[in-house]
Amino acid sequence: MSAFNDVKFYNSPRNRSYSFPAEWEPHEATWLSWPHKEASWPGKLDKIYGPYCQFIKIIAEGEKVRINVNDEEMKAFAISEIEKAGVDMSQVEFYFFPTNDAWCRDHGPAFLMDVYFHEKAVVDWGYNAWGNKYPPYDLDDDIPTKIANHFELPLYYPEIVMEGGSVEFNGDGTILTTTACLLNKNRNPHLTKEEIEAYLINFYGADQILWLGEGIVGDDTDGHIDDITRFVSVDTVLTVVESNPLDENYLILQENLEALKAMRLYGDRPLNIVELPMPSPVIHEDTRLPASYANFYIANAAVIVPTFRDVNDEIALEIIQSVFPDRKVVGIDSTDIIWGLGSFHCLSQQEPAKQDGGYRSPGDPI
Repeated sequence: MSAFNDVKFYNSPRNRSYSFPAEWEPHEATWLSWPHKEASWPGKLDKIYGPYCQFIKIIAEGEKVRINVNDEEMKAFAISEIEKAGVDMSQVEFYFFPTNDAWCRDHGPAFLMDVYFHEKAVVDWGYNAWGNKYPPYDLDDDIPTKIANHFELPLYYPEIVMEGGSVEFNGDGTILTTTACLLNKNRNPHLTKEEIEAYLINFYGADQILWLGEGIVGDDTDGHIDDITRFVSVDTVLTVVESNPLDENYLILQENLEALKAMRLYGDRPLNIVELPMPSPVIHEDTRLPASYANFYIANAAVIVPTFRDVNDEIALEIIQSVFPDRKVVGIDSTDIIWGLGSFHCLSQQEPAKQDGGYRSPGDPI
């Protein structure tokens, strides 16, 4: 029996017509987990709230912002910081779902949409803080179930480890990921590559998996795709490249670029590849940080891009604007946030909006 048709996948989301929408499709909300862990930004936690709240402000221009907080004290502090940024507070909601850390892309719910009736469901993948690197993570691991139960959404448990930042979607059946992360033995050592593909296909509602290799230097997630290559339409990707042959990332990113050129979507369609520069190395306390313009977030109102006080900031913003002609592109200084080893995409998880009308296949225009 094919792994894709295994009995354990009989009632999978894919077999019930659910799939994971592309990030550029309409959102009902963006989910965040309020940053509070000093150990994630040692010596800089207080400095990240300014750019973090600017991020909230831009998102709130086009959708709800739903924020996980631990208690009333944290909520009050969050409100005071958010109000300083001039955010439209009518767009902000708080939920008392306690977390260990702020990386909602990885511990937040994976929202699926039924393509026939446009109803939502949630997948609660296992979460082990990138291979048990940063315990405890029990509160983070519970977040998808708490959200699904609160909103009375169908809930699926694959019972394997998977992080939202490790997978990238084109909204038309294709998932892009990396061997460095998903085949790392600190996640699911009992599974083969083919078995992992079967879980991705069945629980994300996909048809094919495309694999890149390594992630960028300094990435403690073991190579998340959202730091290197992002779908911006069904057949177009933005991928970072390093121009300095002596840089540690140069060969890694060249190998990924060549792999992208060889990839094919269904119908033997090649990818349209748009190259994005890397910033100069961002180093703090002798540590090279995973600074990348690819860690942008596609919100309803804008595409929000991390910048690093670098000569390539404006070049990156112009390139990203060129592939999102109908959205404004906003750069927000991420020099302090990246000390936490992630940026805006890592901090957020989108909740799709329910679409009215009849059947729409995932790749149809909206």
